[in-house]
Amino acid sequence: MILGVIQGLTEFFPVSSTAHLILVPWFFGWKGDVNTLTFDIALHAGTLAALLFTFWKDWLELFIRRQKLLGLIIIASIPGGIAGFFLDDIAEKSLRQPLLISLMLVAVGLVMLAAERSEKLKTIEKTNFIDALIIGVAQAVAIIPGVSRSGITISAGLFRGMKREASARFSFLISTPLIAGAILLHLKKFLINRELYDIHLFTAGFISSSVTGFVAIIFLLKFLKKYPLNIFVYYRFILAVVIIAGIWLRG
Repeated sequence: MILGVIQGLTEFFPVSSTAHLILVPWFFGWKGDVNTLTFDIALHAGTLAALLFTFWKDWLELFIRRQKLLGLIIIASIPGGIAGFFLDDIAEKSLRQPLLISLMLVAVGLVMLAAERSEKLKTIEKTNFIDALIIGVAQAVAIIPGVSRSGITISAGLFRGMKREASARFSFLISTPLIAGAILLHLKKFLINRELYDIHLFTAGFISSSVTGFVAIIFLLKFLKKYPLNIFVYYRFILAVVIIAGIWLRG
């Protein structure tokens, strides 16, 4: 339940959900099912449910009336899908290191601060092919833990002149097919070995991440209409310091 709440918040807040799902078990020494990539996928399924519940009207409109924007969303989803398909094993085995996460937290935090200095005039309807491609490439970089899919894609949108709320909405829309693809990629592994996992734990994580994720989406869309990303950047910097302190104490 705790990890589900953490996933629901951090998937949409620009602070990196993957980093938190790696770090919390690392800090507290949690082992077993809750410290596996398969459990992470179950939590991501919860946030996918939150996305679909929140934006179902948007998706209906995209298919019926706004096919151009739908095409741009598909284009923006392709780089992340390619990165996930070819680099998933590398990300799982080699990139889940606390030190790398701390470096990415700081680096992308600086990118977010720089993005806030950009001029923000464009609505989501003004998104063009170059915008979609650049935001899509940014989303592909989020395969590195600590980057944050929402953080890097919202920043890319801001650099392209999009308003904060528009950039966040586009970020959430393009994350939907990517999260769905990641779930499908790992679903076979889960179905083949499901007797090895505690289904009750997975269900609890799924429910808590979906409910919390819905609340986080609504909150962030309203928050970004008035306020910059700075508070999330400061949190990233503090978390990076805590990680480095934890590494030093354990070393």
